[in-house]
Amino acid sequence: QVQLVESGGGLVQVGGSLRLSCAASRSISSFYVMGWYRQVPGKQRELVAFIASGGDTTNYVDAVRGRFTISRDNAKNTVYLQMNSLKPEDTAVYYCNAKSTMNVYWGQGTQVTVSS
Repeated sequence: QVQLVESGGGLVQVGGSLRLSCAASRSISSFYVMGWYRQVPGKQRELVAFIASGGDTTNYVDAVRGRFTISRDNAKNTVYLQMNSLKPEDTAVYYCNAKSTMNVYWGQGTQVTVSS
């Protein structure tokens, strides 16, 4: 069983920055893709960004492209989401996700609140 533990969420003002971290309990090189999702009450969970195992392929939802950057450090078994120029609509619970050929794993989520 794999555990994903997110950290780095919190309260930030509009225009501020946060960096989320997702630490895995085993080597992340076994996951062909890892990503960050977010969810607000009453809405479906949406994909924010993903990164392939090699780290050279990334993609972002249009709402965050140019402001968020996803990266991974295989040596630390950690995936990051650098969030800049935060907006109130970025307020959500952010979840880390990892996919192997056999399973899909989720973290417990970390709250990000952007205040105006």
